[in-house]
Amino acid sequence: MISISDAISTVKEKGNPLLKATTKLVEKAGGYVLFKDIYSPINMPPFRQSAMDGYALNLHDDLSYKLIGEVKAGDSHQLVLKKGEAVRIFTGAPVPDAANGIMIQEKVKSDGSFITIEHQISVEHNIRPLGEQVKAGDIALKKGTKLTPAAIGYLISLGITTVSVFKKPSIAIVTTGNELIEAGQDLTYGKIYESNSKMLLSALYSLKYYDVSIHKVEDIYDKTVGTLNTVINNNDLVIITGGISVGDYDFVGKALKELEVEELFYKVKQKPGKPLFYGKKGDTQIFALPGNPAAALSCFYVYVYISLQNMMNRDDLELPRIEAKSISHFEKKGDRPQFLKAIYNEGNVEILEGQNSSMLQTFALSNALVYAPETVLKIEKGDAIEVILLPV
Repeated sequence: MISISDAISTVKEKGNPLLKATTKLVEKAGGYVLFKDIYSPINMPPFRQSAMDGYALNLHDDLSYKLIGEVKAGDSHQLVLKKGEAVRIFTGAPVPDAANGIMIQEKVKSDGSFITIEHQISVEHNIRPLGEQVKAGDIALKKGTKLTPAAIGYLISLGITTVSVFKKPSIAIVTTGNELIEAGQDLTYGKIYESNSKMLLSALYSLKYYDVSIHKVEDIYDKTVGTLNTVINNNDLVIITGGISVGDYDFVGKALKELEVEELFYKVKQKPGKPLFYGKKGDTQIFALPGNPAAALSCFYVYVYISLQNMMNRDDLELPRIEAKSISHFEKKGDRPQFLKAIYNEGNVEILEGQNSSMLQTFALSNALVYAPETVLKIEKGDAIEVILLPV
């Protein structure tokens, strides 16, 4: 049995970036990571631009200026100003070449023909220079940049319509168990509604991984081998839930061995999620998670998340970990480190009731996991404890 720290290190070390490129429309590239540097095709702004509503001036020593016209955003005409002349101008409008300063409208008096400014201003005051954000030919965004909404807007403002990004992994979710039926069917004696696949699918979608397929297999050895062989050969990441323990009908471990999957670790000293498997076959990474839903989701956030980040060639492999003050009393049972469902709020964290690995009700209320190492047997109110912040 491996420790949590060794298990995390193994997932980090054995994971591999996909390093495959795909082309996306910029507006559909949110959450992707740039595969190569993006160079700006234009200056931004593409002309000297007014930063304020006011008056563009050809500066001279007097405070009075002759008003000769107006320039608003979108205008393409070029007014020529002599010294001591001004034009009314609006935010975003092109600044005439001869203008070398803009006074905001609140500090100007106008009679329609002449204006008087309150005080002298410096050259280029309130003028956005050509290429202030980026110049044509310069790098606009570097390879490895995650495309946020701001990045999408920035690229589109440069006239860029498509980008080369790291391909996201194709992912297969495999659920096992004869007791599992689809929600909506009659719940007969001995059956339970299968929730793990949709739960993990939702977690993946929230992280913007959409190339996901779901496969269900009965507790029959040959069918388990056949299904796993297919998904391993056709996906970058395989996530299996259930069937990885040592019961008479837990066939996943045996099937992975027959398929010559390299076992990187099996069983982690932790609660929940002790029977966790991680392995590889070729470039495909395989996680076999416990069947209990809360254990499966905990393992997803602590381990599978790292693998996904690694595939996307990101530096921030783990979810954020911070220190917070406990507002709860909790006594740990056993000597295994635990991941406890919790609610974090402004530096405080509440450890919730109902920590059983089969229970999702508590997890549904959580936005964090408290990490209680094996050396910590009891958490008191006021204790400083480590908290893993979950994606929202």
